[in-house]
Amino acid sequence: MSSVQRLDVTEMRVPPRDVDRFGQMFIASYISEAETALSKFWRGRPEVSDEPIYIPTRASCSLRRGLRYDELARFSVSVNKIGGKSVGFMVMVEAGNEIAAEVEILWLAVRGEEHEPSPLPEDTRDWLYQYLD
Repeated sequence: MSSVQRLDVTEMRVPPRDVDRFGQMFIASYISEAETALSKFWRGRPEVSDEPIYIPTRASCSLRRGLRYDELARFSVSVNKIGGKSVGFMVMVEAGNEIAAEVEILWLAVRGEEHEPSPLPEDTRDWLYQYLD
């Protein structure tokens, strides 16, 4: 990664707590680290007054190659769906020059204690479009 900080890319080394007894990263850890990368990405969105909250409704991981302890991994966030009330993200997990995993996460915009679905704010939608795959 260059010296310029990118919101959509996060790097990490696989910690010992995230590997199984065979030395490969747990599948849940890919999702957890992808959520961390997504959280960093999301902090770059424009401020919106009366913004809805966003709740995850689905997360899945497709594993191509297991990461190992202390391996450097790059998590790249992109937007793969912008709906009226939801947004989908794809987080590519790369090690070296190969894709190790793909994590897909879907968020729903909601309001109130009942978590009623709510439209995405226009400013947020406009910002998301620059990261649409």
